[in-house]
Amino acid sequence: MGISKQCIGIDISKGTFTACLCQRSDDGGLAFSKAIDFSNDSKGFNQFLRWTKGVIARDAALVFLMEATGVYYENLAHHLHKIKKRVHVVLPNMSKHYFSSLNIKTKTDAVDSRILSQFGVERIHKAWTPPPAILLQLRNLTRYYVQLQEQKTGLGNIK
Repeated sequence: MGISKQCIGIDISKGTFTACLCQRSDDGGLAFSKAIDFSNDSKGFNQFLRWTKGVIARDAALVFLMEATGVYYENLAHHLHKIKKRVHVVLPNMSKHYFSSLNIKTKTDAVDSRILSQFGVERIHKAWTPPPAILLQLRNLTRYYVQLQEQKTGLGNIK
């Protein structure tokens, strides 16, 4: 019996991320790896890719799925995209509804990465591509504007 699809679910935060592999066999059964933690930097990305090579089945399609949590996911998503890996980024409300459909109440990084990996093999997701540079610049300017507005309000409240 072979592996028909496999997904590495990634629960990412500012300093670390947790990854778990889910493999769907031809008969529909799911098999999960142990959830592993990595640092959210280039050293952690390289360790993650070495770990990935050791746990995946070479003959099955592999996808990486993560939530769009603030800006924390961006470096890893860009890194994976640059080395030609298939990346899916889902909105947190999509994964929340999926978690609810499974009646999962526990909320840990390991559980989240496991469920995200299952979400990746059970559903079809749109491939993520980096946004154009102009949109990144616009986003940064908008965030800077919001910071300036907050500072203006703060200074105006000083009496």
